[in-house]
Amino acid sequence: MILAPVGAGKTAIALLAMRDALRDGVVKRFLVVAPKRVAESVWPKEAGLWTPRLRIAIAVGTPQQRAAAFASDAKIVVTNYDNLQTLPHMHFDGVVFDELTRLKNPSGARFKALFNQLNCDVRWGLTGSFTSNGLEDVFGQCKIIDQNLLGRSKGAFQQQYFTLINPEFGQWEPRKGSLEQVMARIKKATFLLEPGEYKDKLPPLHVVRLKCAMPMEAYKEMKKEFVLQFPGEVAIAANAGVVTSKLQQMASGFIYITNTTPSDTPGKFITTQTSRWLNHCKLDLLDNLLTENQHANTIIAYQYREELAELQRRYPQAETLDAPNVIDRWNAGEIELLLVHPKSAGHGLNLQFGGCRIVFFGLPWSLELYEQTIGRLHRSGQRHDVWCYVLTTEGTVDEQIWAALKDKRSMSNVALEALR
Repeated sequence: MILAPVGAGKTAIALLAMRDALRDGVVKRFLVVAPKRVAESVWPKEAGLWTPRLRIAIAVGTPQQRAAAFASDAKIVVTNYDNLQTLPHMHFDGVVFDELTRLKNPSGARFKALFNQLNCDVRWGLTGSFTSNGLEDVFGQCKIIDQNLLGRSKGAFQQQYFTLINPEFGQWEPRKGSLEQVMARIKKATFLLEPGEYKDKLPPLHVVRLKCAMPMEAYKEMKKEFVLQFPGEVAIAANAGVVTSKLQQMASGFIYITNTTPSDTPGKFITTQTSRWLNHCKLDLLDNLLTENQHANTIIAYQYREELAELQRRYPQAETLDAPNVIDRWNAGEIELLLVHPKSAGHGLNLQFGGCRIVFFGLPWSLELYEQTIGRLHRSGQRHDVWCYVLTTEGTVDEQIWAALKDKRSMSNVALEALR
């Protein structure tokens, strides 16, 4: 497992090692599994830069296109995680898992489909966020690499290193000292890129938290009653999990309202979702920030579709990752505002040449997605200081998410220290 921060060159490291392994006959053919956008755009470009003499085939697209790539004589075939359940019988003796955390769930259909086909001894996993959301994530990642590291059963792993604190929800808490014990067991199978080897090649990263205040009456009502009444409609949260999502929406200034009406088919209902904006406090904060930065090229990360829709209404010049040739045009400096969701922009994309500012209009709960999204700009090739602005609304769940991300970062730092 190659553990290196975002933008530190994991793809380059892997490509050069793959080149040497193929040259020396250690491996005859490699399979690379990566997130879709990374498979399509990052691996071909990086291969052209670092290993131009190696032929690489991209098994993404239609079934015919994927079949042609697998049937080619390319020494490296790159496919995406979404296609793992439809992989042909593999004739690979080496495999690279780009963004290894995608395989942290050993019970998932993708994990099982791949695990049942793996019959090669050379397995490499690349990740910059190994323990980003907790120690439990480590088991699946290690099992796909070598199940001798932490065993075959996640249940046995949990029994050994965790305490079950909530049987109803299957919630486990690491026992004292378990993090260091687990890291000691897997240390022999890890390569950790030390900070001193790359940090002088990256510009500084400045994280600035900006706060705004909003009227709190409606927020407090939803938090207490799980219900918010409007003229002619009502927003209802069915449980604590849903109310947390509703409160996160309200921290951004809006709320989704779900309406259910009977359909023409007996026993069937039609469900529609509308949005209602309560205030524009956070949007006004964003306006001020963009103006203060003289409308320099900026990435804005959002969480909800309604946030995206309102951002597009307010900034018609903004573009998304679905636009034609958007990555090349962004890196050419032709796009002022790029709207991204951390799940679609969270891994592998090279956006460091088009700007040096990123704004989180809403925060993800996942440390991995948060850090990976920042890493689209703060990576090798960036020539300017990177400025990350986190917009939060005072007295709301925004503050809890921000605190949770900092707690997870502390745990990740402890884990990496134990691997040194």
